[in-house]
Amino acid sequence: MYRNGNFAAIDVGSTKVCTLVGELAPEDEMRIVGVGISPTAGINRGMVDNIQQATESILNSVEKAEKSSGTRIVSAQISISGSHISSMSNRAVVAIPGRNRPIGPEDVTRVMEAAESVSIPSDRQILHVIPRCFVVDSQERVSDPVGMHGQRLDVETIIVTGSVAAIQNLTKCVEGAGVQVEDLVLSSLASAEAVLEEEEKRQGVVLADVGGGTTGVCVFAEGSPFHTAILPVGGYHLTHDLVAGLRAPFDAAEEAKTLYGHAIPSTIDSEEMVEIDTFGADRRKAVSRRRLAEILQARVEEVLEMIYMDVRRAGYDEMLAAGLVLSGGSANLPGMDLLAEQVLRMPARIGVPHGLYGLSDILANPAYATSVGLLHWALRDQQPNGHRRRLGEKAQVSPLGWLRGIGRWFRFLLPQ
Repeated sequence: MYRNGNFAAIDVGSTKVCTLVGELAPEDEMRIVGVGISPTAGINRGMVDNIQQATESILNSVEKAEKSSGTRIVSAQISISGSHISSMSNRAVVAIPGRNRPIGPEDVTRVMEAAESVSIPSDRQILHVIPRCFVVDSQERVSDPVGMHGQRLDVETIIVTGSVAAIQNLTKCVEGAGVQVEDLVLSSLASAEAVLEEEEKRQGVVLADVGGGTTGVCVFAEGSPFHTAILPVGGYHLTHDLVAGLRAPFDAAEEAKTLYGHAIPSTIDSEEMVEIDTFGADRRKAVSRRRLAEILQARVEEVLEMIYMDVRRAGYDEMLAAGLVLSGGSANLPGMDLLAEQVLRMPARIGVPHGLYGLSDILANPAYATSVGLLHWALRDQQPNGHRRRLGEKAQVSPLGWLRGIGRWFRFLLPQ
């Protein structure tokens, strides 16, 4: 638990920084008590490219969440993404001493530590070691071995790693805003916590978190994650195609995508025209809305095909009985789920965060799946058998971050 029994989460995306504060209500419900959303600067495709701008973006979001919640954010779960993220599988085994002693939590800890002992390059850092399943002697697919009897305990894990430099840059920005990094969580894994149903995870599903600069892919089967990947495409590329196709400024293209965009052009009247700002002498022009949708459809189909090819290369394309779940801001594009069903020939739906209480109206949107999922992750991380690896060393807040934290605290206390 954090200060005053609250949890905090900061989703550092390519287009926005969203800070949430939650509290554990009676009956183990998560209530949202604070929200802070700020446009992102200094983040490109999930990675920091300007420390000062990224720090200011995070600071603005944190201060808004503190004012909204009436509480001070000391530490938080932080999302991480970017093309530097990769995953691998590993298996470990330990012996269980004593014939009559059941397997205990300490044995699970030992086998998870053994799975973590994998050789990786010096410029990589382990973010997550997540069990797919345990094996007790010859009994396969054990979800929780604690209390069972056996001579040998195996675990199959998925290990997620990231670039040390990218992790350090992100951590520095968060600390510079006066917040301690409680844990770094892969954005697609966080989104899965908020939008996927347990039955989908058991039967096989792929989550595609289509953000501003990247698309996070996460495959679940038999209730556990089997594969993760980050694709270098997102909502920015849809907007950029409109910039080129309509010859419009980026902001005008983004507005047109939001107001008039659709993934299936055939649903739009061919005679319908919309006015947008464009380049040239006549700044305001009428363009065909169907033409706008055709541009978006081409790029969305490409993104969907990239998702499928990544899953197919990993060997899990035959395991997806529950199909595809789309989250992220770009999943708000009308018709995207229907186009996905047509292109991929599998069930598809838009993933909206569930289990929301309190300040939840604005968060019932696929754009905030990662933010809400981080709070769920924080809550589950407190459970003794979470089997989740935390960052090995808690980063200490830098002097600048400490001073900023004190400054935020005084501003928080002083009347407005």
